[in-house]
Amino acid sequence: MKFNLHRIQITRLRYYGMALLILASPLAMAVEPDPESSEEESGSLVIERIERERAAQDNRAVLLAHKRNYVLPLTYADQPNDDVFEVGSSDFGEDLDNLEMQFQLSLKAPIAEGLFTEQDALFFGFTVRAFWQAYNKDISAPFRETNYEPEIYWAAPVPWKILGGDASFVALGLSHQSNGRSQLFSRSWNRLYAGIAWERWRYVFALKVWWRIPEDEKDDPLDAEGDDNPDIEDYLGNFEFTTAFRRNDYEVSVMLRNNLDSEDNRGAIQVDWTFPMHRRFRGYVQFFNGYGESLIDYDAHIERIGVGILLSDLL
Repeated sequence: MKFNLHRIQITRLRYYGMALLILASPLAMAVEPDPESSEEESGSLVIERIERERAAQDNRAVLLAHKRNYVLPLTYADQPNDDVFEVGSSDFGEDLDNLEMQFQLSLKAPIAEGLFTEQDALFFGFTVRAFWQAYNKDISAPFRETNYEPEIYWAAPVPWKILGGDASFVALGLSHQSNGRSQLFSRSWNRLYAGIAWERWRYVFALKVWWRIPEDEKDDPLDAEGDDNPDIEDYLGNFEFTTAFRRNDYEVSVMLRNNLDSEDNRGAIQVDWTFPMHRRFRGYVQFFNGYGESLIDYDAHIERIGVGILLSDLL
């Protein structure tokens, strides 16, 4: 009996890269390209991503990326949200700079494999995103906001067809997101989510929907227990759709969120462009417009553009 070693390796590893991508934004393809298909169709972005991850997964000195990892030394917001710091005690007052630094660190690790099928897996992921008033010497250049998101999720490949594309993975998970602050500046929520990702030609698509786990209402805003942000779904909605396209080592992705409320419609769009710059790092331009850029600003409309360096990409 003959075995295709390359196919066995891909089958064993495919959910590593796919679970990252289905949660980070777009992404995945649990089936190998048809060798008889056109060259454009056979160039699977997901398989390429898995190949790179395979080279590092068994190395204990290497950490696996989850979502994008980046540093944006320069970001500019036309109207930073000063209002939130006018309530209660705050060292910031109304002196926030339009210019600030941002960075994100996002890692993951498989904690169990082959739970229900030969190809499924359970993962733990952790993401930290920081907003730093690094150039604001008037208020001692503080970290304005830091968001933390630990999550645990199960991912498995599926042999489905969606809009002519190959469905790759489904994921089910539990996420906690908070900003680690107390009293009036505390923001947090817990979600159960489901996601699916599929690929067609050089485009990858992902849809992620969630249900917020209810919390008790607060009798007093200063209470430690209770819901810090009961209306967060009015601004962040219950779903996120992302598409990404990559060609000639340039990558563009678009993320959309919306609350689907015709009377009080709110949402967000984020456009990301990454490009080759160095053997190890990539250039990164990020544009955001809408609600929910950070937890402290979940109910404030923010428009921001940033430029910087990308350490790990989606595809």
